[in-house]
Parts: sequence; structure tokens; C-alpha cells
Amino acid sequence: MPVSTPKTYRTFLPIIVIASICAGMTAAQSLEDIHLNVVPRTETERARVDAATALPTDFSKAWPFEQNGGGAQTVRSRDTADAFSQPAANLTFEQELEFRIGNGMFRRVWVSPPASTLASDGLGPLYNARSCQRCHLKDGRGHPPEGPGDSAVSMFLRISIPAPEASEIAAYIDGIHPTAPDPTYGTQLQDFSLPGHKPEYRLDVSYEEIEVPLAGGEVAHLRAPTYRAADLGYGPLHANAMLSPRVAPQMIGMGLLEAIPSEDILALADPEDVDGDGISGWPQIVWSDVYDQPMLGRFGHKAGNPTLLEQTASAFAGDIGISNPIHPAGSGDCTDAQTDCRAAMHGGDAEQSGFEIDQVGLDIVTFYSQTLAVPARRNVSDPEVLRGREVFYTTGCPSCHRPNYVTHRLEGDNPASFQLIWPYTDLLLHDMGPGLADNRPEGRANGQEWRTAPLWGIGMTKLVSGHTYFLHDGRARSLLEAVLWHGGEAQHARDTVVDMPPEERAALIKYLESL
Repeated sequence: MPVSTPKTYRTFLPIIVIASICAGMTAAQSLEDIHLNVVPRTETERARVDAATALPTDFSKAWPFEQNGGGAQTVRSRDTADAFSQPAANLTFEQELEFRIGNGMFRRVWVSPPASTLASDGLGPLYNARSCQRCHLKDGRGHPPEGPGDSAVSMFLRISIPAPEASEIAAYIDGIHPTAPDPTYGTQLQDFSLPGHKPEYRLDVSYEEIEVPLAGGEVAHLRAPTYRAADLGYGPLHANAMLSPRVAPQMIGMGLLEAIPSEDILALADPEDVDGDGISGWPQIVWSDVYDQPMLGRFGHKAGNPTLLEQTASAFAGDIGISNPIHPAGSGDCTDAQTDCRAAMHGGDAEQSGFEIDQVGLDIVTFYSQTLAVPARRNVSDPEVLRGREVFYTTGCPSCHRPNYVTHRLEGDNPASFQLIWPYTDLLLHDMGPGLADNRPEGRANGQEWRTAPLWGIGMTKLVSGHTYFLHDGRARSLLEAVLWHGGEAQHARDTVVDMPPEERAALIKYLESL
């Protein structure tokens, strides 16, 4: 049976961490933003930040700066599919050049070794995609399968098995996750393979339609998915294997999310729901392979990575099978049980320190991911959008979808430095109820908890990705469906949307589409 972190540790550890930070204890140093060259805020700057992030109470007009979601990185909103692929507006000439090089590497199609193109060989042997771009289509969201027989585009299944209870305690001491890889299939299932190797599986999905009556005589329909790992290539899954579907998220503004002070995120955590509002978000704490210590998790559907560098390295290794300085195995996610995969030719290049992508390449792709611009909001003064904004705030959505922050002041010419941004996320873990549960714990998230997804750019999904599929597995076919899947801590807000007059629901969706 799926397991989750025991309640005693789930509630106790966040209090320890937050209290340590407040007390300035040595143990809290692990949650400082050591991945950034931070210039500490002065008291004057703290006052400026408080004033800049204070939300107006007048909903009758657009608010100052809310149109520029990415601060000085914001770019003009385009009406073409490359709207998410633009460099941040405040890059220097040299940085934009690096961005362009990173774009080329992000789009690079990897090939099997040996190949005459030494810089591009090393694919697989097992993989989910041949390039970063093939998961993050046009730097936007991936595409789930429509139903049985439809090929999955940029979607796969994570897999793990329960670990002994002792490992759950050690997770907060030594960085060991409370789950372990499947002994045969590793940490995720790959549906493609090089010649001479079998793919691990075929993703099979079926949907059941659920009717949801809405106030005002309207009716919505949700599709509840069932996922199955079919045509397994290496024998059965572990008896206690836990599967979780993943669709690639959009890429914009990620460097700005990385630059939000961890203390600002931790200040939003309320694991015991002390204020009684029904919201008890708490921080994901993960082990950093780069810094060799615990750090605040920010990236991934369950905030499983602390930095974009580590997120990028994990994707290269797990999704494409490309070795790198953080994940050096030439066979990617292959396990000891997959002997042919482990023995396959490695594409490591002596000029790249023996890896298939070296630290220089990894840094360039990371920089590209950090500097993809957030498009400016549209229609901010439209009366229906303004009404929808009021509905959004009065319904309680900002309790999790925190509207704005000011990023760290950073040394040098870092383009993320000291920006007022509007991502609409608290980057915390929240219980979203049994409807969205994958029943698979990850780090400190149990099987019902997910990181709050940023909302900036969400209204441009159709333009960029050619669809309107939302949530971690793309089950929601519209923004309204995404709202109606909310449960757990968001149940009250969801029910409020169900019960409100149709014109208010329409205004709410109109507001979300403007983000």
C-alpha cells in the first residue's frame, strides 16, 4: 500500500526548521540561499519591499506594476507561439548572447553514441525525449495523451517504492528521501530506447467523465484519469511500486522564482494552521547534491529540486539519458538490473571532462532557463478582468497563489536582482485532496500534497502549446476544470466557485486568462 510521511514528522519538522531560522541557529544555515550571491537587505530596503508588495484594496482599476509580472524582465506580450521563448528584457548584450547559445542547446537533438557529432551524442540508452524542447514545447506546457492508444507527448510516470520508516527520519538528517527507486525501473519510466534496447513501458491512460453541477444551471465535466504502465520491457514492477504522472510545465520566470528570498517563502508556512484559515502550507526541504546539505525545494510539481542547475541536471540524466557532473552515470536512469543498458556505449567526451554534457554546457542551459521572459499581462483594465480579480481575491485564492514578491538584491549584473514580480505562488506544499492525489510521497510531500503552481502566463497556454490542459498531469481541459479539481485545503475556495453566479465565474476565468 502507498505510504506517506507520518503526521508526527510532517508537522514537527517544519516548526523546527522555521523556529531555527527565527532563532538564527546553525541548523538553519542550510536553508539560506547559498545558490545566490545575495546582498543583505537594509532596513530601508525592507520597508520599500513591504510597501511595494502591499496589495491595494481598490479593485476598480489596474494596480501599479501588476502588468509587468516579471519586473524589469517582462517583455511585450506577443500573439505568436514563441511568446514564452523570449529573452528577459533586462539582459546585457553578453547575457543575450549566452541566452541564444543556451536556446540552441535547449533545442539540441541528441543522438546515440558513437557519432561524428561528439558534442551531441550520448542519448539514452533509455529516454523520454531527445531534447529539452521536445518536453517543454515552445518553452510551454507538455501535452498529455488524449486517451487509450494516443501517444504521450512530454509526459511520463515517476516511480518509487516505500522505504523503511527509519529512512523517513533520516531524510531530514542525511537528505535521504522516504522512498526508494524501483529496483528494476529506477525513478521514472522511459518509453523510448536506442536500437538493441527495449523501452521500459508504454503509457496507457483512460478517462472517466464526471459531471459537476454549477450554480445558475450550468454544468461542468471533469475527466478522471487512470494510468497504467503497459507493455513492460523488463519484467513486472515492484509489488509496492507507486506511479505518478508528470506533464512538463512552462519555463518562463524560473530564474525569478529562484531569486525569491527563502525567508519570504518560509514566512508563509503555517503547518499547524495557526491562523485558522484552513490553509497549512509548509516548505519542501530537499538534499542538494551540489551543496551537500538540505535546501528549500522550489522546482518540480512537488518542489523536488532546490535550484535550476539541479533541476536541469536531473532532466538531462532522467529524461534524455545524458551524463553530467551532477549525475555522472552514462546510462542515465538505468538500474543494475538492466545490465544491457548499463553496459551500453557511453557518449562521454574527453573534451567535456568525460561527460556527455559538461559543467559549461549545463550552466549555459541553466542560464537560458533562468532568463526566459515573462510576457506582460493583457487587458488589465478590462472591466470584466477587474471584476474577476476581485472574485479571485475575495474567494481566497491568494492564500496559496501568493501574488507578488521582491527578489533578492544580488551581486553583479544578475538580471533577477531586486525585481517586483507577480508569479501567484507561495512555492509551498499543500494538501490538494484525494481527487488530485498520486499517493506517492516525494521528499516531505505526502501522496496528496503538491507545490502551488505559478499562474503567470497561464492565459497564453493555448497560444504557445496549442492546448488548454492544466494540472500536473494535464487532466483539466480548461481553467475552470483546473479550479474544480481543487480539494483539501482548497476545497472551500473550490466550493465557492461552484456556488457563485455564472457571471462571477466567467469573470474569474477572464482574470486568469489575463495573467
